[in-house]
Amino acid sequence: MNYKSTLAAAAVILAATSGAVSPAMAAGKEKCYGIAAAGQNDCGNLAGTHSCAGQSSVDNDPGEWKLVAKGSCSNLGGMLKAEAKQRYQEQQEGA
Repeated sequence: MNYKSTLAAAAVILAATSGAVSPAMAAGKEKCYGIAAAGQNDCGNLAGTHSCAGQSSVDNDPGEWKLVAKGSCSNLGGMLKAEAKQRYQEQQEGA
């Protein structure tokens, strides 16, 4: 296997295991903000400080999210995106 083939194979493996959420996995689910434990978020945050799963540094950060079953977010103590954005903007204005 040459260098380009090895690099291409590595890129495919990385993409497949990166924690990206496929549309099939997301069916019947919604993003729930403020419930992810540190290192347990599903993807990028509202602040734009990272774009990958597992990079949250604080438990229950209102800008971090996890996929949950539709309709279960509020029962878990979380927020949907509109509420999370509002809370994030309020925090930024108060800082």
